[in-house]
Amino acid sequence: MISNTLKQGLVHLGAWLRGEVPEEGANNAALLRMAEARNGWFTADNVRAAMRAHGEALRAEVLADWERRMPAGLPVEAPRKVGMVLAGNLPMVGWNDVLCVLISGHLGQAKCATDDAVLIPAALDALRRWAPEDAARITLSDARMTDVDALIATGSGNTARHFDHYFKHVPRIIRGNRTSVAVLDGLETEADLKALGSDVFAHYGLGCRSTTKLFLPRGFDLDRLFGAWVEWGDLALNNKYANNYDYHKALWLLNRESLIENGFLLVKEDAGWTSPVGTLFVAYFDDEAEAWEAVRSNAEGLQCVGVRQGRKVDAPVPVIAFGKAQCPMPWDYADGRDTLAFLVGLS
Repeated sequence: MISNTLKQGLVHLGAWLRGEVPEEGANNAALLRMAEARNGWFTADNVRAAMRAHGEALRAEVLADWERRMPAGLPVEAPRKVGMVLAGNLPMVGWNDVLCVLISGHLGQAKCATDDAVLIPAALDALRRWAPEDAARITLSDARMTDVDALIATGSGNTARHFDHYFKHVPRIIRGNRTSVAVLDGLETEADLKALGSDVFAHYGLGCRSTTKLFLPRGFDLDRLFGAWVEWGDLALNNKYANNYDYHKALWLLNRESLIENGFLLVKEDAGWTSPVGTLFVAYFDDEAEAWEAVRSNAEGLQCVGVRQGRKVDAPVPVIAFGKAQCPMPWDYADGRDTLAFLVGLS
C-alpha cells in the first residue's frame, strides 16, 4: 500500500522526529528556537513532545498496522493536485494531512499556518534525504489556491465556512472548531488522574484533542485532581499562559462567578464546552447517563472523549484512555473523516 521507498523514508523520518539523529529533529536546538520565535506557545518542551509523538507514529510496526487499515487503491493511478490549508495551533498539527497526501500518491500544495511555518518544512526537507521523489510531490506555498482539484482545510468556524463556500466546486474536507472532554465515574486511580492531566495541560490545552471539560459524579473531590496535577504547576511560568489565567480570574471574580483555583488552573462549573487557556470547565451528574447524553447531543463539536483505562463505552465520538489524547495514531483522523478514503475517491 505504501511504496517501499516512501515507507523506508518515513521510518527514517520517524527517527529524525524523535531526536534519534544526533543534533537533529527534536534535538535540533536551532530549529526549536526558530519555532518558538515564530510562536510563543511553541516552547522547546512543547515542540519536542509534538515531534516525538509524530515520530512514534512513523515506526515500522505502526505503519504496517496502518497499512492493514487503509482503503484499496493506494497509491492512486491518476494523481490529482490536492490543496492543504494547515492549522497552526499546535506544533506540526497539520502533518497528518501532508502524510496522507504523500501516501496517496497525489500531488500536494500545502499552505502552512503563519504560527507553524517552521517545523513541517523542516520535516519535508529531512524526508528528501531518504525519499526525494516522494517529498518532491509536496510543494509549500503562501500563494492563493486557485487550481487545485481537491482541498483539505482546517480553521476556525468562520474560516471553515469561507473555505466551504470558496471551494464549493471541488471535493473537500473542511474542519472547524472542536474540543474534547472527559467523563469520570469516581473509580479513577491516582495513575488515571495523572494521565488525565496530560490531556488537559499538554500543549497548554490549545488543541482540538485537549480536554477542556470534565463530567464528574456529584461530590467528586477536586483536591484529588489538584494533587495529581502538581507536576504541571510550571505552566504558570509561561507568560502567555499566566496572562490568560490572570485575565479570566479577574473577569470571573468581577462577575462574581464561583470558581476554584490552585495557582495554575481555574476550575469553573459551566455549561460551555471549550474552556479558555488556563481554565477548566466541569459539570456534575447524579447519573452517568446524563453525561453521555450530553456527549451525544454535542457530538459534532467533539473530537474525542477520555475515560479511565479499561473502560469500554459506546459513544458517537472516539473514546480514548486518559493520557492518549495528544498521541493519536495516524489512522485517528480528525473529525472522524477517513482522509485516505477521501483521497482515493478523487481518482
